Amino acid sequence: MNDKIILASASPRRKELLQQVGFDFEVIPSQAEEHEVPGESPQDHVVRLSLEKAREVSTRDDIDGRWIIGSDTIVLRDEQILGKPANDEEAALMLRSLSGRTHQVLSGYAILDRRTGENRCAAVTTRVSFRSLTDAEISGYIASGEPVDKAGAYAIQGLGAFMVSRIEGSYSNVVGLPLCEIVQALEILGAPVPVLQQHR
Repeated sequence: MNDKIILASASPRRKELLQQVGFDFEVIPSQAEEHEVPGESPQDHVVRLSLEKAREVSTRDDIDGRWIIGSDTIVLRDEQILGKPANDEEAALMLRSLSGRTHQVLSGYAILDRRTGENRCAAVTTRVSFRSLTDAEISGYIASGEPVDKAGAYAIQGLGAFMVSRIEGSYSNVVGLPLCEIVQALEILGAPVPVLQQHR
């Protein structure tokens, strides 16, 4: 087993965030099934899925890496989880329901150390406020194609930024990976953290 970090996600946004802070890592998407558990809190939901994603990759015999990062992000409006829209109509419904209101974005993360068996996992919450959107703005945004494959039907790091009037909490968490907490957890687990290596 080598001292390598593995991101158990196919998300290009999560990949870009880890690259942004200088990590050397490999991307190996998890094949864990995503499902809801009745009565489970949103926080427990994202942490469980993050852990399941990391564990699925860690159990593969052909994987040669030590630290596995799993993550899951949801948009929560009035205690209802908004996943990825199935079509343009569903995207429009989601965006109308978020217009002029504040919602929460929850990202869970789980980091497994395959050598020691330790893990660090938690959920991070950011409050995001949208300004009121016109039907033309919603239609134009959907036509851009950006809402596809995005929880809550928007991307704060892309064109969707025009809708966001305020955020309270971690920006990277809304993009899909709470960098502050993940870097700290990797440091605690003994992984090579780029900012610390600068001074060696």
